[in-house]
Amino acid sequence: MVEVRLENVTKRFGRVVAVDNVTLEFPDGRFSALLGPSGSGKSTLLYLIAGIYKPTSGRIFFGDREVTNLPPKDRNVGLVFQNYALYPHMKVYDNIAFPMRLRKLPESKIDAKVQEVARLLRIEELLDRYPGQLSGGQQQRVALARALVKEPDVLLLDEPLSNLDALLRLTIRAELKKLQRRLEITAIHVTHDQAEAMSIADVIVVIDRGRVQQVGSPDDVYNRPRNLFVAGFIGSPPANMLPGRVLRDGVVMVEVAGARLSPREEYAKALAETGIEEVVVVFRPEHARLGYEPASGALSIEGEVYVVEPLGRENIVTVMVAGVPVKVLTPPSVRPRAGEKLYVSVPAEHVMLFDPETELNLLHLLEPRGLGPD
Repeated sequence: MVEVRLENVTKRFGRVVAVDNVTLEFPDGRFSALLGPSGSGKSTLLYLIAGIYKPTSGRIFFGDREVTNLPPKDRNVGLVFQNYALYPHMKVYDNIAFPMRLRKLPESKIDAKVQEVARLLRIEELLDRYPGQLSGGQQQRVALARALVKEPDVLLLDEPLSNLDALLRLTIRAELKKLQRRLEITAIHVTHDQAEAMSIADVIVVIDRGRVQQVGSPDDVYNRPRNLFVAGFIGSPPANMLPGRVLRDGVVMVEVAGARLSPREEYAKALAETGIEEVVVVFRPEHARLGYEPASGALSIEGEVYVVEPLGRENIVTVMVAGVPVKVLTPPSVRPRAGEKLYVSVPAEHVMLFDPETELNLLHLLEPRGLGPD
């Protein structure tokens, strides 16, 4: 096991800054996910760790060993690509054995290791086939076997599940998580799929435009998003956002779309300390409820039902509030009619407040500098 550490790493391609002054640690023996939209810099970051790209500036460490200028072959990493990158003219056995043959290991040792990793990934019966004879899920297992057979210090996964169908993705990601736990290997997984990252990772690194937006457990990034980008990117449907203003008539209140709310204690304290007058009110669709009357102790805002999307186990109801669409998850039995006037009610403990200028969660706005990205 080995910890991966980046210190002030920047990567430029001409005038494009793909990775912008990133300082980051990936804990040893843990499953970390690099999560962000297309073009966010997450794959570039992975290739910097792999040694495929060299940083424009900054340093990279595996444990206490600096690897900034080392080529991939000297870093002992296993890399699994999105497109599997198997050799079509080689049988599965030879694809898996290839990294060990490059190191000129004895054939007896190669055979033992191939058989061991094939059993681990349950592909023993595929060893005599060619990649073209395999399904996508089988090819992905072979690519993973080829990466693991090297006994890498760090396993790097570049969107390895994105070419699989939805049902197979669920199966493979569960197996991948179980395998990582069993081997206790340091794994870094690149994905744009927030559900995949939430389900598989111990630590999530949210990245956008080459900069780290938040690092934390799945629970942290979901329930305590550091900024509006994280709040909007994590969750399906994403968090609702409405403009609000702060009222300070003896007691601190927040007004949004004509409704008022006494924010929970930690936000009331943040409002008192910052003195800001405008906020962005954020809440998740599953925390809201629909009703014909305002709910006590909650933010209750009136709106008009725009559309209902039945999903079987739940419905997504879109309510227009002051011209802004608000998503609410409801049980299948709750299916209001389009055009109905209803209240969207959210308990105070589930309402988050953000600074519209910095886009930071007010709870993070009070943190000392250096605890997160600028």
